Amino acid sequence: MNKCLLLGWIVPVIFAWFFSASTVNAKEVPALEEVVVTATRVEEKRKEVARNIQVITEDEIKSSSAKDVSELLAEKGIGHIQKYPGLLTSIGIRGFKTDTHGNDLQSHVLILVDGRRAGTGNLAKILTKNVERIEIVRGPGSVQYGSSGIGGIINVITKRGKGRPSIFVEGTLGSFGYQGSTVGFSGSIDKFDFSGSYTSEGMDDYETAKGVKYQNTGFDSKANSSLNIGFEIFPKNRIGLIYHYFDVDHAGSPGYLSNNDPDDYTDQRNESIDLVYDGAAPEISLHWKVRYFSGKDIYKWVDPKFQSTYEDNVDQEGAQTQISWDNKSVNLTGGLDWVHYEVDSTSAPRRSEYKNPGYFLLAKTRLFDQRVILSGGLRYDHYKVKIKKGEGGSESENHLGPEVGLAFMATDFLKLRAHYGEGFMMPSAKQLAGDYRGWYGRYIGNPDLDPEKSKTYEGGADFSYGPVNSSITYFYTKFKDKIQATTTSTGDNTWENIGKATISGIEGDFSVDIGEFFDWSFEVRPYASLVYLTKYEDEETGKDLLYTSNVSLSYGITVSDMEGFSANLNFAYLGDQKVEDYESGWPAPVVKKSDFTVVNLTITKRILDFNKYGKFTLKGEVRNLFNKDYEYVKGYPMPGRSVFLGLRYDF
Repeated sequence: MNKCLLLGWIVPVIFAWFFSASTVNAKEVPALEEVVVTATRVEEKRKEVARNIQVITEDEIKSSSAKDVSELLAEKGIGHIQKYPGLLTSIGIRGFKTDTHGNDLQSHVLILVDGRRAGTGNLAKILTKNVERIEIVRGPGSVQYGSSGIGGIINVITKRGKGRPSIFVEGTLGSFGYQGSTVGFSGSIDKFDFSGSYTSEGMDDYETAKGVKYQNTGFDSKANSSLNIGFEIFPKNRIGLIYHYFDVDHAGSPGYLSNNDPDDYTDQRNESIDLVYDGAAPEISLHWKVRYFSGKDIYKWVDPKFQSTYEDNVDQEGAQTQISWDNKSVNLTGGLDWVHYEVDSTSAPRRSEYKNPGYFLLAKTRLFDQRVILSGGLRYDHYKVKIKKGEGGSESENHLGPEVGLAFMATDFLKLRAHYGEGFMMPSAKQLAGDYRGWYGRYIGNPDLDPEKSKTYEGGADFSYGPVNSSITYFYTKFKDKIQATTTSTGDNTWENIGKATISGIEGDFSVDIGEFFDWSFEVRPYASLVYLTKYEDEETGKDLLYTSNVSLSYGITVSDMEGFSANLNFAYLGDQKVEDYESGWPAPVVKKSDFTVVNLTITKRILDFNKYGKFTLKGEVRNLFNKDYEYVKGYPMPGRSVFLGLRYDF
């Protein structure tokens, strides 16, 4: 994307700020009043946040053709996507990404479910059916959530039941033998609230846009369930239980299309349960949260031909406690996080253990009639790892990191903001404490390793007035102490802090409801979201970072008559990138992977309404509308044009 196109996108956004302020009805409530929770772990109005936050609402999720969170974020152009057949997807933000094997501990972007670590970096394991919204914080969130939050935080927030109890049943058929069905419920009765869903899916192998059958890309079955129930024991005090379950059986692991493996497969599971107590004493402006959670993440790869199996089992448990005091001028929040992981693997090191208590303090003050909001925070983490089974020892590491931010409400509709934050990712157990034999000889941990670290400076503006919403952000990140594999003087394998990089760029979002602008009875909302990296350089080599696109752009239009009809046409563009071409052999040459645009169309129409006896809604989806031949990872082409038709009954 050239500079002229970039300016052509930004200038209309700036023009809309000033034009709309003089023409839109001043009685409209700005979206800057929207409540978010991810940036500071407590509920706060978006206008008080000094960070670049993007919220994907429940309506946007419903109008999307995405079946899971990874597909939704790709459609929304959140950042770099690395997607493989077989339900494995990594997401990148600001040049950093989740681990491509789904490892939560080795990710540079942190995935949360309801404010706690998801236990996986593979977003394909999180479906969208019982999701209220998704909050994305771009930039480091280590002060709030600890290790891994360098590039950003993605918080998937489960629905909480409210209003009259309701149920729905939905069935979908589609291309490549796709079959999906969902049953769900939501509502509240007196002091009891509940929301949940169960989804079952299956799909055959798909064809690429060129009409080539990509063998072993389907899955036998995929099941997902989500439950959020709670009881208000007394006003403003709720005890809740949240349960998530994902399981896929025989998901194809086909390898490169050029060397298509016909029978390798994976079985994957992710399961968790949370017990949460949210409390408040309104008369003294005190709020608190206590959480205990436990979960398991399983990845099993099988090669039937050679009777070979690889398996990782990760047991996770943790606790969160926090207390917040807010007197309208000052907000103070402090707390403790504790997580404990045990990893069992069929390859060395076979047994690893991770323990991490973290202590944080967050503060915010509102000045000058709450026009100026100063915020800051500090977090200390102690990290201890242990290698068992005689394949290493134990080591520990510490980290202390700050952040500071400023939000200035220049008008009721325009916020200017600035933020400085630090991120970090702790070394793994094998990198710190390993001593074992592997594929390429002996591996010895380095106890002198430091955490990978980043410092990020950003500034931007958010504007919201009636039907117009827009934001623009510039960020600059210095990354150092990257952990890279090397060898000792004796030829053994080890790791050292030898990498650093500089990443900077511009992020922007814009949408306007033309229907509201002209007082029409229906919505017509064009929108666009842009990430443009101005620099993404490896300072050791002076070259651009691999697997990083300088442009990610999502744009489209949503139309709704507010009475049962809606349509969404979405274009998702991902720029070219330099990648290592392992398909060509070893050592892998660095090549250019081409850019592409994927277009999805979704149309929803209520076809029958029986009032108090329920309603039927028909939903049609066309993914890859123009049958584009594209691939997120070189050698792994995605499906060609896919058509889905679903029927839903709500009561």
